[in-house]
Amino acid sequence: MVIFTAPETWPFGAALAVMVGLSIVEGAGLILAYSPSGLLDSFLPDTPDGMDGPLGWLHVGKVPLLVLLILFLAGFAVSGYVIQSAANALLGSLLPAWIASIPALLAGISTVNGIGGLLAKIIPGDETSAVSEQTLVGRAGVIVKGHARDGMAAEAKVRDSHGRAHYVMVEPDIIDQTLDEGTPIVLVRKAGARFKCIRNPHPELL
Repeated sequence: MVIFTAPETWPFGAALAVMVGLSIVEGAGLILAYSPSGLLDSFLPDTPDGMDGPLGWLHVGKVPLLVLLILFLAGFAVSGYVIQSAANALLGSLLPAWIASIPALLAGISTVNGIGGLLAKIIPGDETSAVSEQTLVGRAGVIVKGHARDGMAAEAKVRDSHGRAHYVMVEPDIIDQTLDEGTPIVLVRKAGARFKCIRNPHPELL
């Protein structure tokens, strides 16, 4: 237990605390029908299909950014404690925090690449941001979580021109209108991180 409270392991304890906090925020968002993951992903720059480079290697745009961050924090924290435990067993003392953090940082990035790659295959493009969100305007969808009204967003599922599903936060474009879960909608415009929508007058478009 001493190793978990030692000053040489404080970066890993802090990472665990942040990871737990993010998990609680995401869980609360699901209960309130508001997706922190979706909001965070909405700030990502648009990227073309077949994206490569560092962001592609880390599966950004294929897996929700909040999930990738949690994976990094988990890999960093766990590997940090393992490194310090090994150092304590072999050397009889803990490494300075900054020295132990270097390999732990690499381990965290590797965790994102490895587990993130598995999640990218499990999530069949539903969370991708491979097309510009502006191109979703005019697309039909359905509210899948919550009740949308002015000032209160709900989560909707909308498919882009390639047939990939996107989960976006929507509010009715008509004031005083409430759109319940299961309501077919059409996105009419982008308003910040959210979309304004109307009830789909032709549900067969979905």
